[in-house]
Amino acid sequence: MIKLDSTQTNLILTNLDENGALSCVKAFKVAKLIGMKPRDIAQITREMNIKITNCELGVFGNLEFTEINDEIYDMLKMRNENPKIECKVAWKIAQERNQSINKIGSTIKNSDFKVTKCQIGCFEDEESYGFVRAKD
Repeated sequence: MIKLDSTQTNLILTNLDENGALSCVKAFKVAKLIGMKPRDIAQITREMNIKITNCELGVFGNLEFTEINDEIYDMLKMRNENPKIECKVAWKIAQERNQSINKIGSTIKNSDFKVTKCQIGCFEDEESYGFVRAKD
């Protein structure tokens, strides 16, 4: 169990959406605000009965995505010998190529790639699609 003080708890609660869930993007923000590793957020929210939603890479949630981007797809294929791509790698690619994470996510979601190793601890591999918490 991860112990939070009242300030940390309030920072989490004030970043929830109208449905009482924490978005993927806000999960990263909250981790920084409360001085925890992003990887700890899934455990913290599980203990608080808070759902994490709207994965920026399209694994879970209700975000809108565009069509596949052929240039991004080709680049992903060149960098990965298999159809699995780690969450942190996708975010790094977005940063390196000065692309929105949504463009990378749209390409991944609409292709044969599968996201693995969620940075905030929601899942370990593509077998955990849907919203399944990290394996302890």
